[in-house]
Amino acid sequence: MGSERAEKGPSCRVCGAALAPSGRGRPALYCSRSCQARAYRRRRHPPLPTPAGDAERTVSGAGGAAADKRRRIVEAVWWIAAERGLHAASMREVAARAGVSVRAVQYHFADKHRLLVDALRLLHEENERIARTRIRFDPADPRGLLRSVLDEFLPLDAQRTAALRVFAAYYARSLTDPALARVFLPGDHPLEELVAGILATARDAGRTAPGLDVRLEADLLVAAAVGLGGDVLHGRRTLAQARRALEYRLGTLFAEGPGRADGPG
Repeated sequence: MGSERAEKGPSCRVCGAALAPSGRGRPALYCSRSCQARAYRRRRHPPLPTPAGDAERTVSGAGGAAADKRRRIVEAVWWIAAERGLHAASMREVAARAGVSVRAVQYHFADKHRLLVDALRLLHEENERIARTRIRFDPADPRGLLRSVLDEFLPLDAQRTAALRVFAAYYARSLTDPALARVFLPGDHPLEELVAGILATARDAGRTAPGLDVRLEADLLVAAAVGLGGDVLHGRRTLAQARRALEYRLGTLFAEGPGRADGPG
């Protein structure tokens, strides 16, 4: 009977733990200062959409709680990296940001390198999943398809801005961390291969300028998009200027000629 009454009573809005009767005054919303801090951080920095795999694993029970805790720890790495750089993502800082103990971080991730690698891998997976929902794969419009692919390297919204800041932090760290560099900069170049494939299809259909070297053009397009995205993050260029530059380059590649980016200049 007592357990039934506890189940029907108020619960913490963050972890779901039962709350003691508040008596007089405003009823409690959180079971601890830690949960209150986590709720504040979530309002200030709403998490990126949960990957489909995590959503399936986040169910009631110990397994779901463990997946949720790992997710919060990984998100903490992302936000610290985006705000202060990867050097600030110590185990203690990550634990504090995630609202867990340092021991919990060490339990789920053997060491800091494993934590950084797993956080990077999950961010790559999540970015790819989200990008697939945004990119229009229209074989009849290769120029529009390339524009959508390159847009993923520009800070067009809060999600892409945060992700680009995290990747910039990883790049800076990889310059002095060979082990992380091997993960962050793999030997293959999937994005360049994708862009080259789109260009090759358009070239074979007679849609591009003659004599196009799709491999070199893919390298130049990707490098340009990455560099322009970084300039926008730094405030050296506006978003409209970056998109106009990419649109101009796409126009030189396709037979229909240069064009203008959408939106004001």
